[in-house]
This record gives sequence, C-alpha cells and structure tokens, in this order.
Amino acid sequence: MKQVTDTVLMVRPAAFRMNEQTAVNNYFQEDISLKNEEVNLKAQQEFDAFVDKLKAVGVEVLVLQDEKELDTPDSIFPNNWVSTHANGDVGVYPMYAENRRRERRNEFFELLEDSGFEIKNVFDYTEAEGEGVFLEGTGSIILDRENEKAYCALSARANEDLFIEFCEDFGYLPVIFTAYQSVAGKRLPIYHTNVMMCIAEQFAVICLESIDDKKERKLVIKQLKESGKEVIAITEKQMHQFAGNMLQVKNKDGKTYLVMSASAHNALDENQIGAIVKYCDILSSDLETIETCGGGSARCMMAEIFLPKAN
Repeated sequence: MKQVTDTVLMVRPAAFRMNEQTAVNNYFQEDISLKNEEVNLKAQQEFDAFVDKLKAVGVEVLVLQDEKELDTPDSIFPNNWVSTHANGDVGVYPMYAENRRRERRNEFFELLEDSGFEIKNVFDYTEAEGEGVFLEGTGSIILDRENEKAYCALSARANEDLFIEFCEDFGYLPVIFTAYQSVAGKRLPIYHTNVMMCIAEQFAVICLESIDDKKERKLVIKQLKESGKEVIAITEKQMHQFAGNMLQVKNKDGKTYLVMSASAHNALDENQIGAIVKYCDILSSDLETIETCGGGSARCMMAEIFLPKAN
C-alpha cells in the first residue's frame, strides 16, 4: 500500500469566514477585523495561489467549487469529512459542527468518478452524530498506510470507540493517545491530530511536547520507529505556526514534496529543514487568512485521492 498520492481534491471556498461553531474547541482560530466578504476573497486568493503551486510541480489537483447557498465556512477543509483508499473504499465521517455536515456533497464523488476514479464501498459513520459522537476523517486520524497503523489524538472530535471501529473496518492498528496545548494557562486537548503530527514515507513530523503522558509519548515514538520513520520533533510554539499540519504528495514522475504553509515553513529551524530535505523537497504557500480564521492549514485543505482508476 502506498503512503503518498499524486492526486488531491480541493474545495474552493464560497463563504469562508471564522466558523463560530468550531471556535469553541479549535484554539488555533483567531478573529480578524475584516468583513466576511473580504475574508472570503482573501481566502480564495490564497487557495488559487496554492492550487497553482501544486499544479506547477506536477501534482494533479481536482477543484470543486463550493456553493454560497450552503453557507459552509469550513468547506475549504474537505479532509475532515471524507477519506479514500487504494482498494476503492471511502470513509464518510461524523462532524462536530452542525454547519460542517453540509460539506458532505455528492458532487465531490461525481467529480471523482468523472475524473476516472472508481468507488467500490462507502463506510458511512455519520449516524454517530445523532449520539454526539464524532471522528473527523484525516483531521482526527493520521494514517501510516504502508505499515497499516492509524494514529489518533482523542478529543471532542475524535471518539475512541468510533476510531477503533474505523481501524477494524479499514484494517489498521490503532495507536491512541491524547495531545494537549496550553490555552490561557490550562492544558486542553488539541482538536485535530493533524495539527500536531504528519507521517510521510520515511519520516514523521510530530509535536512530542503536546503528548503530556510519558507512556503515551513512548508508545507513539516506538510505533513510528518500528515503522522505520525518522522522528522530526517540533515544539508547541512551532505547532501553533501549523508546522505539524503538513502532507507529503508526489507528482506524476514520482518526485515527492512535503506541502505546508509559509507560516509553517518559516517556523522550522535549519536542522528540521535539513532533516526533511534529505527525503523530499518542501513546497510552501502563504495561507495566512485561511489559517487565522479557519484554524487549519495546508494539510486540511487537501483530500488525498488513493482510489483505483476505473477500467
């Protein structure tokens, strides 16, 4: 099973703004003094420039335009509600914020099928929303696809029982822990695993400082090292610059890139950059408005497409 894809699906925003429903436990979000229309326009500009950079290096980007009528401020982060897998399976996930549930659109799957991809089975976990149980896709779950391990930092948006059910359905070994960040002097759970760790083919970037429990921290390091990953540690301060929110992709020729925001890139020190570029190039893009208002970054914006091509 391959770890890295050459195709991502991204959703161009139509009503991007700071989502009041997610701000309750996404401490990466900040309010800025711009009207929603201005915020959305800036987000569109950042989105378009990011897509252009990916395409320029040969990554295939499928772009779905959001519909303004849906009023989905976080539609730019599709990885939270859907995941695709090399055997043709798709996961559809329960979302914490009610207004994010409208992001799940058939047009997403129609675009995939129109692009020649085959969907064989859909595992739909969305009924869990009725019980107040959530698991937000590859925001909550970091997949080591090659080694069949799934990492999950538990939070209000990542339920342990549902995560274990996902692992049973998709054939992954669950690696469970809790990651924290300091907010107004308190240690509070980080809302998504993908802001504190990223797994690439040969390495992992991870904020070990955020795993307060020493046993859990040792377990995570052990699992990564047993899978042959070089562990590149980042600080909590760097994590707040989205230095954990990265995704490795490849182009049509198989050349790999670690994709991140300009903020994340600027936060890394020489040793960390040196450790990454041993394995792949870095591709970064300015996502300041998206990060500030949305509380998510480059990784969240890309839904990886691993589906087989239809015959």
